[in-house]
Amino acid sequence: MHDMRNIKADPAGFDAGLKRRGVAPLAQSLISAYDAANELTQKMNNLQAERNAVSKQIGVAKGKGDEAAAQDLRAQVAALKSQLSDVEAQEKQARAALDARLMAIPNLPDGAVPDGEDEKDNQEIRRWGDVPDIAKPKQHFELGETLGQMDFDIAAKLSGARFVVTRGELARLERALGNFMLDLHTSEFDYQEVNPPVLVREGALLGTGQLPKFEEDLFKTEDGFYLTPTAEVTLTNLVREQILSDRELPKRFTAWTQCFRSEAGSAGRDTRGMIRMHQFSKVELVSITTPEQSDAEHERMTEAAETVLKRLKLPFRTMLLCTGDMGFGARKTYDLEVWLPGQNSYREISSCSNCGDFQARRMKARWRAQGEKETRFVHSLNGSGLAVGRTLVAVLENYQQADGTVDVPEILQPYMGGVSRLGSKAS
Repeated sequence: MHDMRNIKADPAGFDAGLKRRGVAPLAQSLISAYDAANELTQKMNNLQAERNAVSKQIGVAKGKGDEAAAQDLRAQVAALKSQLSDVEAQEKQARAALDARLMAIPNLPDGAVPDGEDEKDNQEIRRWGDVPDIAKPKQHFELGETLGQMDFDIAAKLSGARFVVTRGELARLERALGNFMLDLHTSEFDYQEVNPPVLVREGALLGTGQLPKFEEDLFKTEDGFYLTPTAEVTLTNLVREQILSDRELPKRFTAWTQCFRSEAGSAGRDTRGMIRMHQFSKVELVSITTPEQSDAEHERMTEAAETVLKRLKLPFRTMLLCTGDMGFGARKTYDLEVWLPGQNSYREISSCSNCGDFQARRMKARWRAQGEKETRFVHSLNGSGLAVGRTLVAVLENYQQADGTVDVPEILQPYMGGVSRLGSKAS
């Protein structure tokens, strides 16, 4: 969410940032609405002061025994009270309308973010690992179904399209991946493990920016709860409506949760396999920090996600997203794209975003430096460390063998009870 004081102080800069994100100029329209709301506030304050002054005169009139004057003053107070009620309603409506407009405006891009329309304009920052030389590589769903451990048909009978049932060694491998990621982030990168709820109220999604803009991509229960599309929602909201001290920062949280997305607008895309699911698991990373630390924290978070891929020996590239491909709440984003031999392409497996104070303003999350009275909004960052299902896909495709078996990455074998190959009895 944006600060109207900042917009009013630099309307040209605000509109320039919106233009980079493909949004038409809004500054003057917003300033007009802001000024109108402030005028109503001032009118409300004036009416309140006048009502208080007249109310005091009633006591004076009664003290003089002038009941007629007192009665006239009571009538004036009643009229002022009615006017005040009307202006209060107008002011509340004006503020709500302005807030609704501000809630729908994306974050402004960082100066380092390249301009562009979509993913073709993203910039490759670095590349790691050698792409494996596999003759006639199979896609993950072919491998999983051949192993007899990945079943989309029974999942469709249970829940419909974009669901999967894994079993046996494959289900254990997915569990191993999640546990490995949590162990890495907590032991080497100082993230605190959290086990959050996956049902949240509307306010939590408003705080991180999924609402109101992306409601169609969410699953909502009949009693008003939402299933979380990512643990970013719960982990970031752990600091909502708080004032933190600088000694508490940075705060780093991680969680491995189920995530739920309706995938609205993705009809026809990735209809086979586990790339785009209604339900999937993900290890999330969230950092809460000061403005001065946030850029360095962004690089650190990205390194944590990259380290998962390096330890698994999965080739990947790190991309800096352009203005047209960034998420709504991000001011700068790195995407990690893992190599999938079965698709002969790199596919996104993690997005690490710096949101600046965009989410903090919505959540009213602040911090105060030691010895100072003034508070400032924190900066929030989030990233996948990693999407567990997509990591499972990458392991299957990169570690596949000609006989249909799949080697288990060495780092995961202790989590697998020493199993080094999936389907070792397969022909």
